Amino acid sequence: MPIELLSPAEMGEADRIAISHGPFDGYALMRNAGAAVAAEVLRRFSGEKHINVLCGPGNNGGDGYVVARLLREAGCAVRVIAEGPPREGTDAALAARDCPLEAGPLSAFEPDAGSLVIDALYGAGLTRPLDREAARVAAACRNACARVVAVDLPSGISGDSGRAVGEAFEAMLTVTFFRLKPGHLLEPGRASCGEIVVADIGLPETVLEQIAPRTLVNLPALWLATYPRPTRQQYKYSRGHVAVFSGGPGSTGAARLSALAAARSGAGAVTVYSPGNALAVNAAHLTSIMLRRVDDPDAVRDALAVRSPDAFVLGPGFGLDRPVREWALAVLKASAGGVVVLDADGITSFRDRPEALFEAAKSSPLDLILTPHEGEFARLFPDLAADDGLSKLEKARGAAARSGAVVIFKGPDTVIASADGRAAINFNGTPWLATAGSGDVLAGIVAGLAAQKMPPFDAACAAVWMHAEAARRFGPGLIAEDLPGLMPQVLREILAIDPAL
Repeated sequence: MPIELLSPAEMGEADRIAISHGPFDGYALMRNAGAAVAAEVLRRFSGEKHINVLCGPGNNGGDGYVVARLLREAGCAVRVIAEGPPREGTDAALAARDCPLEAGPLSAFEPDAGSLVIDALYGAGLTRPLDREAARVAAACRNACARVVAVDLPSGISGDSGRAVGEAFEAMLTVTFFRLKPGHLLEPGRASCGEIVVADIGLPETVLEQIAPRTLVNLPALWLATYPRPTRQQYKYSRGHVAVFSGGPGSTGAARLSALAAARSGAGAVTVYSPGNALAVNAAHLTSIMLRRVDDPDAVRDALAVRSPDAFVLGPGFGLDRPVREWALAVLKASAGGVVVLDADGITSFRDRPEALFEAAKSSPLDLILTPHEGEFARLFPDLAADDGLSKLEKARGAAARSGAVVIFKGPDTVIASADGRAAINFNGTPWLATAGSGDVLAGIVAGLAAQKMPPFDAACAAVWMHAEAARRFGPGLIAEDLPGLMPQVLREILAIDPAL
């Protein structure tokens, strides 16, 4: 799957550039798009007796007229239902003219139970709620358990944000063209799309050079070139040293999950910085992971003077009864460089003074990676979180720009954003990760990769993908303790992707 994501506006620009350079004009591209959808329908539903094609008045509807014509030519029983005629002189009008089927009105359409419906009403370009009749049909299709194939994007879902403004179609299959859009991956759009097929309709890859997209799909192709690979000359510290701050005696497990994940992701050395009253508890559970007593911010500075780790994890299970903010600021000021992954309590501790964190991070030699879930994001960026006019992608980008950090905005549609404007939406999220402690593991994987000198944005993207991939492979019954042990198989296959190995 291509890694570039295009907004609806960028996709329109790609079409314009492609048409201006040829060899395909707009109607030829529309015929190619319709042919791609028809091929997927015939591949899956070749024995279908009745197919309903819903056509809107714009280009998405034009694709639908092409689909209907091709399915009719293939011997299918097809009915066309239109929400108004296309505007004269448009490519959609040409497609309607060439379709031999007379269109019935959308107002008269009622889907039969389990019927096959091709949704070619509006696609990704709609920026307003569906009209009354289209909204009625979307609800009727859902109530009738109709099998919906969406052209480009289920009508009613925003191509920019993935949100549904009012009613929207729910598809079992979505066929889109050239590149995915953010709305295909951001929830609830991702769930509404069902299976997604990206079809080649003849747009040249060179159009991307002019558009220069900054939003990407989080797949290995995005970060594989910078993925750390061990060499024979390395020793444990040269493979990266991670320090994980532990909570008190009653909350040490989160730090150990992070520490083990950092080690399993390839870091050569991992040390748990533990308060004195938790040393015995941690020592009883740690073998290959080192342990050092660190009771206060002054002890942090002393530890860094002896050996400064390449990456830190602060927050998992740390607790808010200690001055977490002072610990975080001490690390940012005392370390000679590397990465600090701030998670959980480390984020919450700055809820009333987020600017203190951002200022310290921007003046620190350390790179900052934040890993908030929705609630933690709202504590650190309350205005962004409350702005319903922003998509999750825009919120993550805004947070990265403000903080100067790489932001991993977690969820089923995790967004990773960098202060330089790059952003990636994760593709392989799984519900099995909705279990206590999985975020602690993610923080450790991020730190483990960053400690091996993987660039922070790439490390964040790789960690999110690997974390989800491990959970997907395990499936039902997953608990956080399972995740580190699943990493070797994922790592082995990632490294094998590179033909040079």
